[in-house]
Amino acid sequence: MSTPKASPEKVPLKSPLKSPLKSMTGFGQARLERDGWALRIHVRSVNHRYLDLRLRLPEGFEAFEPAIRQAVREHIRRGHVEATLRFEPAAGSVRVNRELASAYLRAAEELRHEFGFAAEPDLAVILRLPGVISSVGELSEEAQAEFGRHVLACLEEALAKLDEMREDEGRALLAEVRDRLERIAASTARVEEKAARIPSAYAKRLETRISELIGQAPMDPARVTQEAALLAERCDVTEEFTRLRSHLRQCDAVLASPADAGKKLDFLLQEMQREANTLLSKTPGGDEAGLEITSLALEIKSEIEKLREQVQNIE
Repeated sequence: MSTPKASPEKVPLKSPLKSPLKSMTGFGQARLERDGWALRIHVRSVNHRYLDLRLRLPEGFEAFEPAIRQAVREHIRRGHVEATLRFEPAAGSVRVNRELASAYLRAAEELRHEFGFAAEPDLAVILRLPGVISSVGELSEEAQAEFGRHVLACLEEALAKLDEMREDEGRALLAEVRDRLERIAASTARVEEKAARIPSAYAKRLETRISELIGQAPMDPARVTQEAALLAERCDVTEEFTRLRSHLRQCDAVLASPADAGKKLDFLLQEMQREANTLLSKTPGGDEAGLEITSLALEIKSEIEKLREQVQNIE
């Protein structure tokens, strides 16, 4: 009995590279100097399921926090992000809250006498206590707005450098993702081609087995074909191939327009993993074709698992 050889559908992966992916890992820093004072901003990001933003601001910068958070959100969709601002005041601009410092010192003296401590209060420690030193000072509304613009300008420069690093790594990730998707597509086509021979292999095995059981007695070819078809139906993987090809095309579309690419690719790869598992469970492993299909399906699973590791770092 002969079965027509299937012609598996090819899945081209040729989306343009004009929209690179972004990694969630990167670092950027910037420094701004004006009128004797200096501002330094460091922004660091690593992978995370959602946007987790941690700010470290000098005292007196609380008023700028909402604008800083908004600026970061405009650049970064998800990831664990740490932004650190360091302010170096101009000479003569530091103001000491003497009343508050005196209150701290009195409290320290009272505790020292009460508990019998011999050590004198450390002035350097007192100066680092909240509210004792105001390096920005009491700014007018206009001056605060002007200073806020400087802060955001410095932050934008740091974020631009962070984005540059994330895009560089994203291009490397894109190349690897596309390469592995191409391997999966090629292996899928080979599996589909070999799976088309399964019905005839079933018929041959069934005929051989029956001959062994009944000797040289004549057999009904139609019955043999029918039994082989029933066995083959139980192992039919047409739907799995269809879904795998569909998921590959969807992955290619995500790479061409990579907004929220990491989440989308992770979902699609989960679905592809499910189809590969089903393919393995339905594959007969007793003959040469079955063993070849099993080997190829395991290769597909391996590539999918490696891809899932990579996309965890894609924004």
